This record gives sequence, C-alpha cells and structure tokens, in this order.
Amino acid sequence: MSSRQVAIVGAALSDCGRADGATPYALHAQAARRALDDAGLPRTRIDGFASAGLGTLAPAEVAEYLGLRPRWVDSTSVGGGTWEVMAAHAADAIAAGHADAVLLAYGSTARSDLKRGLRAANLSSGNRGPAQFEAPYGHTLIAKYAMAARRHMHEYGTTPEQLAEVAVAARRHAARNPGAQYRDPITVDDVLGAPMIADPFTRLHCCIRSDGGAAVILAAADLVRDSARPPVWVLGTGEHVSHVTMSEWPDFTVSPAAVSGPLAFGRAGIRPDEIDVCEIYDAFTYMVPVALEDLGFCAKGEGGAFVAEGRIGPGGALPTNTDGGGLSACHPGMRGLFLLVEAVRQLRGEGGERQVPGARLGCVSGTGGWFCSNGTMILGADR
Repeated sequence: MSSRQVAIVGAALSDCGRADGATPYALHAQAARRALDDAGLPRTRIDGFASAGLGTLAPAEVAEYLGLRPRWVDSTSVGGGTWEVMAAHAADAIAAGHADAVLLAYGSTARSDLKRGLRAANLSSGNRGPAQFEAPYGHTLIAKYAMAARRHMHEYGTTPEQLAEVAVAARRHAARNPGAQYRDPITVDDVLGAPMIADPFTRLHCCIRSDGGAAVILAAADLVRDSARPPVWVLGTGEHVSHVTMSEWPDFTVSPAAVSGPLAFGRAGIRPDEIDVCEIYDAFTYMVPVALEDLGFCAKGEGGAFVAEGRIGPGGALPTNTDGGGLSACHPGMRGLFLLVEAVRQLRGEGGERQVPGARLGCVSGTGGWFCSNGTMILGADR
C-alpha cells in the first residue's frame, strides 16, 4: 500500500450572506468552480467527492449535478464538524492511493429558507431512536449547549462576560473581513444586553443565519506541482464521537475535541503552543473556550480567562476564527468547511487586512451536533 503526502490545493467560498434566488445545488457548484479555479486544476482531475446535507442519495446527487463521476466518495454526516472528518477520510484515501484529488463541497440557503417560512429551514434531528427519551422535555439544540455552558460556569466559575468576549473578538475579526455578514463593532455590554435566547445565551452569544457554500480540494503530493496556489499540507487529523443523548454525556464540560485534538496533534508531531492560528466551530460562544481547553491551549476550567484576556482577537497570541466565525461572518448550517477555507487562506498569506503575520501552522476543529462529535486537523504552510 502506498503512503503519499496530502495537501489542500484549492479552497473557495460561494456568494455568502444573502443568496436570494439561488438553490443549494447552485451554491455547491459556484463554490466548487471557484475552488477548481483556485487550484488551477481541471474538473477531470477530480476522482473523489465528499458531500453531506443535500439530496436523498448524497453525495451521488450533488456529484451528478457537478458533472463528476468519482471513484471514491464519502457522505459521513456528524453535524457541523462533518467536513473536518470528511477531509481526514479524504486524506487517508489519497495517502493510500484510492484517489488522487478529492473535492469537498457544501451549499445551503438556510437564511433564505427561513425568510420564506419553509419548514425545512428549522433543523430537526427527529424524535426517533434515543432522542425520543429527551424530546418530551423540550430539549432544543440551543438549550443543550446552554445547559453545558451553565455546568462549566458552575464547575469553574466561568462568567457570562467571559463568554461574551468570544463574540466581541469574532466581531473584531469580522470588521477586517469584507465578506463578513456583520462587521459593526460590539461590546461585552451589547452581548449581555441582547435578548435572552437560552440562559446564559443572549442572541449575540449565538451564531447567525446565512446562505452560502464552500469547497476545498485535497490532492496527492505529485499533483501539487500542477496546482496554481501554494499547498497547505495535512499534518495530522483526529476524530471522535462521544454521545447523542445528554444522559450519555459523562461530563458537560468536556467536548469530543478532548479525544480528537490530542490525536491530531500527536499524529502531526506538533504542540499546541506552536500553532499560529485557530479556526474553531462557534455556533455558540461556549464552544470556543471549552474547545481551547480540550485541544490543549489552556488547562481545563481556564478557557473563560483565556478568551477574556484578548488572546483570540486580532493581534492576540492565538488569533481564532479570523474571518469572524459563525458568530459574525457566516453560518449557513454545517459550517465546518468554512473553517478549512479560512485556515487555508491564512496559511497561504491571503487573509488581507485580517492576515495573521507569519502564520505557518493552523489548527482547525469542527464540532457537530450538541458536542456529539469532533474532527480536528493540523495544517502546515508551504511558505
């Protein structure tokens, strides 16, 4: 069996924010075309495809729409962090010689669907299987995250003000991103004073609703010389699924990144203190400090203090969610692929005003469900 190095050679977004009149298929296609252009590779070089969240036979329907006939496919679906898990699977497949170039694509009209009053706009995991035992108690997705945040506050003294700093830092990054949906500055008081959604989360503690798509292309090292952009190498990956029902979650203050993160760092041979930039799933503010703890950037219980000291904002020691994240830039459903696109841009030095100076090593951590799953990737620049 062969073992080849793997790099991300193409990364792009579709039109994001508002895409009135577009379909999810069209956003998939727009992002995919832009990623191919970014890589400088023809569509015929793509022999692997991964997608989730659209179609009855995903990814077959989307591949057909894109005119692809892949010999390797993946439709793993584990929530918002799906794309980090898929990218890890694609890297393994390429390393083993099962594919040479794999396209990951996603598109969603979550915002437009909501504005049109479509029932499909509201995510539901259904009430079958284990969920039937929690559904009668009214557990919504946001309520589950809020319960977890409250437990962390109880155990470690984390404060609403500290969580609010995550939203403030995200908005400071978004202010430097022309493509971000919300760019006006906000303060901790603004976050705390916004309408309450699920205690302790006000509206500004929660991700926004957007339309948009994203795509990345992973390829074997021997294709890198044919690509137009500098490669971003996949150095290490890890994945973990921890639970589905809240009753089976042993500790609300520990995310699945506590397993996938050390796996990724160990396989990469990289330490957390060597990382220059982080892209962490932020559907809610609490996700960032607990992920930073579990990834090893600070000790358990210290995430609140870590984010409150300016470390994750522009100019901080660990710039995090440099495009503005799901809290300010865009969040069209399963956001994990957008994390990869932003990491690639940072490591290629293409961040513009929001560029992290000298960024060479990045950590991307995508969490899915209600802390049910996580995929973590360590990426390295070729600059």
